[in-house]
Amino acid sequence: MKHMEVVGVRVEMPSNQPIVLLKESEGDRYLPIWIGGVEATAIALAQQGVAPARPLTHDLFRDVLDALDTGLKTVNITGLSDGIFYAQLVFSNGVEVSARPSDSIALALRTGTPIYAHEDVIDEAGMPIPDEQEDQVEAFREFLDNISPEDFGRRTE
Repeated sequence: MKHMEVVGVRVEMPSNQPIVLLKESEGDRYLPIWIGGVEATAIALAQQGVAPARPLTHDLFRDVLDALDTGLKTVNITGLSDGIFYAQLVFSNGVEVSARPSDSIALALRTGTPIYAHEDVIDEAGMPIPDEQEDQVEAFREFLDNISPEDFGRRTE
């Protein structure tokens, strides 16, 4: 398992699909995970430290864990099959629960929980970014610092 950092969320063009971008803490590979608009907003809010007037689902989950005196130990990105990523929430009492990576990441950001990814997932879907592209990554980080949840628009069904 490799420790991952959340770089941020963005909208992939031309599909207009949000992604969350993770990066190896000790490495040069990035892991893009396609997510829904609602989850992209939840992750962006947590990264920006914005507290909504009323708790979102991920805020509620964090508050329930606090009320039950149970901590979230780790979030693990555990698999990739047919383009779908899988994750596990590992709680301080040893219980593990299957979850979508987007929800897991949103909860991890709210609880300060470390995020890990299995090596085989990173090997399959990770992308190294050469040094000459580091400037683009830095520009992406600056973009993330200035984006608001409203930039993701409404979810269509």
